[in-house]
Amino acid sequence: MKNVSRGVGLLFLLSTGVYLLGSGLLEPVLDRPELLAGLYPERTTVWAGFFLELINAIAVVAIGMLLYPILKKYNEAFALGYFGSRLIESVLLLLSAAAPLLLLALSKDFIAGGNAREPYDVTAASMLLEGYSVFFQIAMIMLGLGSLLLCTVLYRSRLIPRFLSILGYAGYAALLVSGCLTLLGQESGSILYIPGAIFEIAFPVWLIVKGLKQRT
Repeated sequence: MKNVSRGVGLLFLLSTGVYLLGSGLLEPVLDRPELLAGLYPERTTVWAGFFLELINAIAVVAIGMLLYPILKKYNEAFALGYFGSRLIESVLLLLSAAAPLLLLALSKDFIAGGNAREPYDVTAASMLLEGYSVFFQIAMIMLGLGSLLLCTVLYRSRLIPRFLSILGYAGYAALLVSGCLTLLGQESGSILYIPGAIFEIAFPVWLIVKGLKQRT
């Protein structure tokens, strides 16, 4: 179990790291006022961001796969729910990550076609940007829901210290609220991400250093 714990911990850190790098590359490019005119020249940045988000999506599924055999010993339904939520989250993240690639193709056509294509391309770009955001927020909702199941199993089984499980509850509940508010058009603010961010650093570090408590 020690090796599996370390693997899960490393995957958590990998997922967090590549997500931050990927979004750090993509968001400044996608937030530019003249998106269609300026995106295609930044295609290297867009592709780099896509591949980083692809790695994130793969890591998300791998985490669920590695934890499932451990969690099912304590609650098989919750273990399956957690794995399923991470699988759905991964698919949604891939759909979100595909939007910038479609925008890249749109930008290329826009630059080649000039003003004649502007009304159509601007509308299509707006829809793709909305899809990029919506798919990501739904992915965060799935992460929040599934991870509440994870924290429930961790709390009841004492596989990790209970204060960490409680921190996870707080973090993922806040993430769930943030995702729902954003989909409803409300600005939730970055403060709701803080508890979850702390947990997603503290939890994998604990797994790497201490591991999950062995079942007796």
